[in-house]
Amino acid sequence: MHISSAFDSGNIEVVNADSHPVELAIRRDNNSDFYQWFHFRLEGEAGSQYPLRIVNAGKAAYPQGWQNYRVCASYDRQNWFRIGAEYDGEVLDFTVELEQPSIYLAYFAPFSWERHLDLIGWAQGSEQVDVETLGQTLDGRDMTLLTIGNAETAKHRVWMIARQHPGETMAEWFVEGFLEALLDAANPSARALLQDTVFHVVPNMNPDGSVRGHLRTNAAGANLNREWLEPSMERSPEVYLVRQKMLELGGDIFLDIHGDEALPFNFVAGSEGVPGYDERHAMLEKTFKQAFVAASPDFQTERGYDLDKPGEANMTVGTNWCGHQFRTLALTLEMPFKDNDNLPDPVEGWSPARCQQLARDILFPIRETLKVL
Repeated sequence: MHISSAFDSGNIEVVNADSHPVELAIRRDNNSDFYQWFHFRLEGEAGSQYPLRIVNAGKAAYPQGWQNYRVCASYDRQNWFRIGAEYDGEVLDFTVELEQPSIYLAYFAPFSWERHLDLIGWAQGSEQVDVETLGQTLDGRDMTLLTIGNAETAKHRVWMIARQHPGETMAEWFVEGFLEALLDAANPSARALLQDTVFHVVPNMNPDGSVRGHLRTNAAGANLNREWLEPSMERSPEVYLVRQKMLELGGDIFLDIHGDEALPFNFVAGSEGVPGYDERHAMLEKTFKQAFVAASPDFQTERGYDLDKPGEANMTVGTNWCGHQFRTLALTLEMPFKDNDNLPDPVEGWSPARCQQLARDILFPIRETLKVL
């Protein structure tokens, strides 16, 4: 048996290869106590079983995320399925029965840096897309902004950012589906939107953390979604560069795409606790949520985060900063790592395909919300 993680977004350490089960541990994010993302390859003999144990699961960033969790697995890195696991409050146990000589195992289906670059390359093939490099990350990777539509004639601007937390790969699967829908000439909703709306999309807010195999932070160990009040080029250039562009251009809707480790539902979190939150904010949130429920059976409003009390919002969070700064609709969309318990899939759980479909469905709530601005 051989276990390796020396590749894009790889993360695992072999603690004891001779034990039964084999003992593994997830590496912490650089300069941080966060960890939960794993991604590794197991090579062995086809037809054999390999019991594995993640020994530090109980001290991960979100241990409740292991409850009812199933491991993502793939032989070809294209098609992902789930393997059952057991969590006792301290360790996560699962067994791999190899059908082929090697298998990839991950916390969620990875979205590689190469796929990210392919997405940018594909998008720029449309005459409606402008690609702009805002600057570089601490590891020297490009921060890329896609602008879709005619910025000079548009009446509305919509921002979408994803993967502030790099381990939440479902966020970039979502963006890929969104861009495919928005640039589909046969999609009437997309064509109607682009008549008077320009979209600013950052597919990956945290390139360094993505490649390093981090759960939540960038190369410096900064949680980017706690940097929006006072970002810096030294600690959080990713937020600094995007925030500056937002201040330059403004916007009408701000959508921050994420994943939640524990809650097995799709939901949004608003900016109820920011100073100046008013009836207009509330009306826009209600309009968006009602339209999203109507558009997608995968979206719901019954389960989600507790609302912040008035004036008690954490202003370092991207959604709160945007909602307050621009006095408009700002939402964090959360998708599950596990499954949507309202519409469970016994084979794939919550999957890249489901992320992409949810992204297609979001065109309708965007349209309905822009109507009332």
